[in-house]
Amino acid sequence: MARSAADRQVTVGAAPGRRHLLARQILTLVRRALPPTSQLELILASDALPGRTTAARVVIAGPDALARMLWPPSADALGEAYLRGDIEFEGDIWTAVDAGRSFDLRRLGRDLPRLTRLGLELRRGAAPAQSLRRSARLSGRRHSRARDLAAIRFHYDVGNEFYSLWLDRRLTYSCAYFETPDTTLDDAQEAKLDLICRKLRLEPGMRLLDIGCGWGSLVMFAAERYGVEAKGITLSAAQAEWATSEIGRRGLEGQASVAIRDYRDLDGLGSFDAVASVGMFEHVGRERLDQYFGAALGALRPGGLFVNHGIATTATGGGLRPRWLRFGDGGFVGRYVFPDGELVTVEDAVGFARRAGFELLDVQSLRPQYALTLKAWVERLEASSEQARELVDEEVYRTWRIYMAASRRGFEDGSLDVAQLLLARPGADGPADLPLRPWWRE
Repeated sequence: MARSAADRQVTVGAAPGRRHLLARQILTLVRRALPPTSQLELILASDALPGRTTAARVVIAGPDALARMLWPPSADALGEAYLRGDIEFEGDIWTAVDAGRSFDLRRLGRDLPRLTRLGLELRRGAAPAQSLRRSARLSGRRHSRARDLAAIRFHYDVGNEFYSLWLDRRLTYSCAYFETPDTTLDDAQEAKLDLICRKLRLEPGMRLLDIGCGWGSLVMFAAERYGVEAKGITLSAAQAEWATSEIGRRGLEGQASVAIRDYRDLDGLGSFDAVASVGMFEHVGRERLDQYFGAALGALRPGGLFVNHGIATTATGGGLRPRWLRFGDGGFVGRYVFPDGELVTVEDAVGFARRAGFELLDVQSLRPQYALTLKAWVERLEASSEQARELVDEEVYRTWRIYMAASRRGFEDGSLDVAQLLLARPGADGPADLPLRPWWRE
């Protein structure tokens, strides 16, 4: 295809004015890859004017920043550009995320080769991308004890003060349970904790184990509201320190405790009447799920109940999510958010649980609830953006903001799911002896 007169004006090593001309030509093409109804404006920082006529605007720092986004082609380019500061999101973050998810170069038709050619020209002579400060570089065998420890601490030991800015007052870092969209995050998280306790049929004097307990929200809630002896385990030193301090502040010593321990090291803790695992399942890895469910079964007394709450992937719903939102493949999430995270389907999780010896009692999807939870988290994080940047720096703030905003859309379109499995360890003489009706709904 013949080059246009505008294309021929730009040469390798062009003057800054001509590089800006080339960048504007590229943006003209890129805008056509967005849906016609998109309310997102794409603009160079040098061309930005005060105010917006659209719901959101992506401001690109300059021609070099645009070049780094275009070449070499990468599914992670947009996210990494945002982390580096090559682009800024102004206005509604959800509009920006929706535009990124619906971006489709096939809309360019015969002009796609032209975009490729212009992108290559712009890339020549552009300053290289700066390395991001915070990227997971794990070593050793995947899902070994040492590597799991490093992966967990990469994500959770960012800083308790940072998480406290946008989580609920109990620091519950998992899907909440909303009665209505207007339910407060604090109330929705307590409703989720209560739902788990009711499913486990907790009563005073019982022993509860929480595998992957986070900051101890379930441990303390169950001890206070249901009078149980609750023990939590985590691999995060920051979480264990905060939880132990909070247990002391609440006067729950002797009734609740949190320790640093791997799920594979439950021997010596004794037998428990109930076991829960909330938001930890995603870190285990498919190859370790037999061991994981076996450890939970071994910790339970015969007839005891286990709630496994975790994110799942699905092949149904609104289509495949962008590669950079997938767990466990070295993409954006694996490098910057959840290293070694791995999702399985709900059906697979049930299969692993059954093979370990569990009886399946109930499966409850909380998918819409997680979309609401993430919406609340992002809004609270944005409201505390100045404090967040002071606590953890710009890059970490941007990582959590874009990751959680994009994840919300995954739960809304059905490409991500989250489910609670209610499982029972059979009794000595057969299946667990349980009521006829779902007791947690009464």
